[in-house]
Amino acid sequence: MTTFHAQPYDISATGFYFEDAETYKAKIDSIVNDYGDEVEEFEIQFIDGSSLDCALVEALGIHQGNALNIIEVLDDWDDAQKLNVIIAVGECGYSFDFKTNNPDDFEVDIYHDMDMKDLAQSFVDDGLFGDIPANTINYLDMDAIARDLSCDYSETTIAGERYVYRCA
Repeated sequence: MTTFHAQPYDISATGFYFEDAETYKAKIDSIVNDYGDEVEEFEIQFIDGSSLDCALVEALGIHQGNALNIIEVLDDWDDAQKLNVIIAVGECGYSFDFKTNNPDDFEVDIYHDMDMKDLAQSFVDDGLFGDIPANTINYLDMDAIARDLSCDYSETTIAGERYVYRCA
């Protein structure tokens, strides 16, 4: 379960923790400051949850306007969809609208647990550079291929896992 905290911008009011939309809706309109005035603006903070969920919340930028949407997608999306949005929005700079976008809309090539040199070796092994004779493969400069690939691909670490990706 993911835990959030709604911290009022009003320093004379006390915030609250929540884990689901029902708790958030029930408490958000009932918070008053020390003078009895209703508190209207809150900073929403990610407190506890999986590392992947934390990365997704950071990429999407949680605030009052999208907190309910984020709570919903944390439960509904699988890890591949979350990763797709984290890389597309957080790394590639795409924007995401909960009403019109789908996490599968982004064309992002993702290679798990690799660095550029691993990707270069994988591409050679898969034949992306054509048929290379076995007696020649050992003479290929994988570092040079990796440098060339870095023009189109980038590396990142998300939730402690290494990825190489390319945004289309």
